[in-house]
Amino acid sequence: MRVFPWWAKPAATAEQRVTTSRVSATKKIRGKIIRRRRLRVHVTQRAGIDVDAVVAIDFHTHAEVSARTGADGLSPELRRASAAYFGGEVALPTAEDVAGYYRERSLAAVIFAVDAESVTGCPPVPNEEVAEVAAANPDVLVPFASIDPARGPKGVREARRLIEQYGVRGFKFHPNLQAFFPNDRAAYPLYEEIAAAGLPALFHTGHSGIGSGLPGGGGIRLKYSNPIHVDDVAADFPELPIVLAHPSFPWQDEALSVALHKQQVYIDLSGWSPKYFPPQLVRYSNTLLRERVLFGSDYPMITPDRWLADFEQLDIKPEVRPLVLKENAARLLGLRPVD
Repeated sequence: MRVFPWWAKPAATAEQRVTTSRVSATKKIRGKIIRRRRLRVHVTQRAGIDVDAVVAIDFHTHAEVSARTGADGLSPELRRASAAYFGGEVALPTAEDVAGYYRERSLAAVIFAVDAESVTGCPPVPNEEVAEVAAANPDVLVPFASIDPARGPKGVREARRLIEQYGVRGFKFHPNLQAFFPNDRAAYPLYEEIAAAGLPALFHTGHSGIGSGLPGGGGIRLKYSNPIHVDDVAADFPELPIVLAHPSFPWQDEALSVALHKQQVYIDLSGWSPKYFPPQLVRYSNTLLRERVLFGSDYPMITPDRWLADFEQLDIKPEVRPLVLKENAARLLGLRPVD
């Protein structure tokens, strides 16, 4: 190895400068998260779910409309296109409706709305409403919040308030609808807040039924939902549990690679009937990712009844089924002790 005197060292290449800058930024982020964890007095609220009593934990359900304000985060045009894509009329449940529906089936559910107001112009179902309904139904609902990254510093303050005052247990992002790349540094302060609280972040990945069939897809761009963009987030926030939502068509292999490489990354199986799962997804669910794959339906787009019936026919090992249906989710949500 050639040794240069300090005054004769060759200049760093552009690639080396970028790498050094990213490593430095990542160290700063981790330091901030650790300091804030030490300083924050945070009351962790456990959902009162009896894991042994429920059939399964659905990690992906939606409160589509507000019972209080009537808010619907999608335009009528996007609603009609989504219904057509999923095969007909789709129910528009409130958070209370979801609680009743899942309790009747002895199921538990993670529930959230989607805040994409900066793009759609439609106010979302209030996060406070979702959290309050979940607090009134702790045997069946686990509340996640959704904050449009375009809200900037105000959104960060909102996340902190929802964590500290409303006990939300995670956050949902929809890069297609919110029109942002997950690795956009502008979203990092929001991730810092979530990571500091030790909560998971769930990202829509892959194709989207919303906008499908409309001219220009309703203006919704699929490029934002390639799961490889979440790889940067997982690398920069190793303390942040991440869920890649849905079989990530047409980027299924990218999602599997990210989850295999980053140990805090999970995959939920929502939005597709199990009979259409790609074979490689089934293979890794049975083997290397068996402890990081989660049942999700995407209710009301797909009902848990249909999903569970089709899952029964899937070639999943008997010992893996309970992991996918509830044990992995219970561990991630803190409903089971960590070994």
